[in-house]
Amino acid sequence: MKSSLVILYHREPYDEIVENGQIRYLPKKSPNGIVPTLKSFFADENNQGTWIAWKQVNAKQRNKFVKNIVVEDDGNYQVSRIPLSADQVKHFYHITSKEAFWPILHSFPYHFTSESSDWDNFIEINRLFAEAACEEASDDALIWVHDYNLWLAPHFIRQKKPNVRIAFFHHTPFPSVDVFNILPWREAIVDSLLCCDVVGFHIPRYSENFVNVVRSLRAVEIVETQKVSGHLTPVGIALAEPEVTTKLKYKNQIVKIDAFPVGTNPKNILEVLHSPEAEARIKEIKESLHERKLIIAAGRIDYVKGNKEKLEAFGRLLERRPDLHGKVNFVMTCVQAAPGMRVYKAAQNEIEQLVGKINGRFAQLDWTPVKLYTQPIPLLDLFCYYKAADICWTTPLRDGLNLVAKEYIVAHEGKDGVLVLSEFVGAATELPQAILTNPYSVKLMDEAIDKALDMSPEEQQEKMAIMYETVTIYDVKYWADRLLNYFENMTHEVLEDKERILN
Repeated sequence: MKSSLVILYHREPYDEIVENGQIRYLPKKSPNGIVPTLKSFFADENNQGTWIAWKQVNAKQRNKFVKNIVVEDDGNYQVSRIPLSADQVKHFYHITSKEAFWPILHSFPYHFTSESSDWDNFIEINRLFAEAACEEASDDALIWVHDYNLWLAPHFIRQKKPNVRIAFFHHTPFPSVDVFNILPWREAIVDSLLCCDVVGFHIPRYSENFVNVVRSLRAVEIVETQKVSGHLTPVGIALAEPEVTTKLKYKNQIVKIDAFPVGTNPKNILEVLHSPEAEARIKEIKESLHERKLIIAAGRIDYVKGNKEKLEAFGRLLERRPDLHGKVNFVMTCVQAAPGMRVYKAAQNEIEQLVGKINGRFAQLDWTPVKLYTQPIPLLDLFCYYKAADICWTTPLRDGLNLVAKEYIVAHEGKDGVLVLSEFVGAATELPQAILTNPYSVKLMDEAIDKALDMSPEEQQEKMAIMYETVTIYDVKYWADRLLNYFENMTHEVLEDKERILN
């Protein structure tokens, strides 16, 4: 039976385990992130769904490779896997995606390199994803493609199945036209995205950047614009955008441009935090602090995440405020990159050296200022640290959205806590009540952390209550339901638009 909904995302939506010599595919233990959100689209029993992902295999595994699998007790869908060699994965993901596309998307063009990139391999893997999608999809299916790794898939899909509906969502920032157009493959990327019925982004700034890129390369017509409204801030902050383009016309096709941020899962977070295990762990963390204030920063090793800037700011804080010595702890979870991600080696070394420098200078017999975790910590522990932390310090130099900020707000249930947030993350447009700061400025970073440490309980509650309302209303279910409703109406809208063009 062909699928009415096909999702293309590089990550597999299951945990693969071996029990008694048998491979089992089970729902992921971690309920967080985008994977469970995407799986929720398969909840309708009337829709047969397929998830397309890659699977790295060696020559021996390829001979016995099973393409399609069903995850046990996990919804009405199957997973169709594309077998890739270690060399294909290395050049597709670790090099081309992370060394060429990633720095451009995050507006770090001086990290960009095209010399080592394998564009032909990128094309081939996108073609394989498209072929797998078309093989599984019904003729009128919705094929939903996720993230920049699969920029070229819509082009190949449209060639094979001209009548399917194609949606694309970017989970990263989308840069300004002068930065994006550094990519030597820009025309192919834009032409592929213009094959979509919908191209989606987290916030209006990113969607407007995309429109400006398209206008610089192709003769498109702007069909519809709208004022930015609702919970998205239209003016007054770095990523604000007062007006957004919502429809383009290109070669007699309407392309819908959508901008709406992904939410988090408050229900799940609070269920974890209200469990006896979490309550005991929170108590344990607080007792270990001995009434010191706790600052938490969660993320991974990446030059765009602002880890170096946070550590430098914390070092300056201890230098200028000796009254805080022995009275504040900074916990940084900074998960190291997967093997083969050579671009992040220097960033990890720099972070480890900074932590050592701060602790070496300021540590006391009973106090270590910074605790650094470079291995993933259990989800329950992470949520407990959020709950116990007085301050969440989330200041990437650039980030598509940043769910850490939303998770921290949920953990405090609108009662207390302080969020220090970079102006250059997508979530800042939803959370102007946070202490917004510019991570490129030493002065502003210092002022922000001082303000966070000195904020009164009354002001904390006032700001967090507003942000808690925002993240609980515009949660992951809201995002999913909104898109599902739109997809249900998409066929009708597309037909109307095509009829309007022809007339």
